[in-house]
Amino acid sequence: MNKLKKTFLAVLAVLVVLAIGGYIVLKKTFLQEFPELQVKPETGKWYEVAPEGAVSADGSPWRAFFKKGTANKFMVYFFGGGVSVDEYTAARGRSVVSEGGFYSDNVKYQDYVATWGIGSQDERNPFKDWSVLAIPYGCGDFHCGTGDFSYTSLGGEQKVLHHHGYTNYSGALGKILPYIGQPEALLVCGYSAGGWGTSILAEDVIAHFPNTNNVTVCVDGSLGLYKDWRYVAEHVWKAPAEITGRIVSDNIILDCLLSIHRDYKDRVKILYGCSVRDEALANVQTYFDSKRNDKPTKVDGDVQQKNLKKFVKQLQDSIPSCGIFLWDDIVTQPKEALTQHTILLSSDFFTDRSGNGSFAKWIDDAVKGYTHSFGLDLVDKKY
Repeated sequence: MNKLKKTFLAVLAVLVVLAIGGYIVLKKTFLQEFPELQVKPETGKWYEVAPEGAVSADGSPWRAFFKKGTANKFMVYFFGGGVSVDEYTAARGRSVVSEGGFYSDNVKYQDYVATWGIGSQDERNPFKDWSVLAIPYGCGDFHCGTGDFSYTSLGGEQKVLHHHGYTNYSGALGKILPYIGQPEALLVCGYSAGGWGTSILAEDVIAHFPNTNNVTVCVDGSLGLYKDWRYVAEHVWKAPAEITGRIVSDNIILDCLLSIHRDYKDRVKILYGCSVRDEALANVQTYFDSKRNDKPTKVDGDVQQKNLKKFVKQLQDSIPSCGIFLWDDIVTQPKEALTQHTILLSSDFFTDRSGNGSFAKWIDDAVKGYTHSFGLDLVDKKY
């Protein structure tokens, strides 16, 4: 027995060492530790930006990330991470429900901005020399809330979800504006919930740069039809009136992009990209439609594809100059024919998509004045 116990303890010790070593490798490879921005930033160095009083949904401290680039060009980059629209979803933040959770309720482990995709220093990245303000998620409100929402936790306790997305974003932007000036090019972009945030807050960002005429707005992997969006924005998130006033349908993305086009038609190029049967969007749409919270099926993918087809036509009819990039070459659930969710934050951002070029080049082309579309026929493809 003693020999067996010693063997067990030896194996356990090895496993602990391997786990610690793996975490250290993971942290060095993917997770970054940035100093807090307190003095004039060094060019090319990432910093944490911590507005006073900024909190995540669960009450933990919130912060943004900022890099002063060598080019006189500026990107505001909104992260994704789900959404909360009612008491059921509020009680299921991802730190509480790891599988089936609805939203990131804090910004822990969101330091990957400098590691992958559009925020990285990858040599293929046309934006690597830009100044960047990255807005991590952790609010459940598409980056547009200013209030608190009371709910009952899964354990029966009364709790508060801090929908402070707009408060946090505006505080971070205000802190870094002195280091930006008037850039010659401005890109507002985001993925998933950050794509909604991009459409919602692009006008707010643009207003800070009245002399910048080269402006691009890019939404990646965001679409969800919900008849109660206006109510949620007003009463759950407590978004500012200028934001809630733009929401007039079941499609926030469409409402806000149309508003941008009306208000800044001659200054702003609008881009929209999405995989055709996006697994995460299919999943959340099932909750909006039928309050289901389970793995999406092929039928759910069919609904997502149908909704995307309708939305693309609306964009083309209302904003003929809009650039659209649809793709289906990364299948994540073969049986259900579901495709990858978002691309801005991954290394796939630089990869040729089905012979149409990379997502990175598509955005860069628009910044340079050439807006075009790819993959439009995929909405009619049979899967």
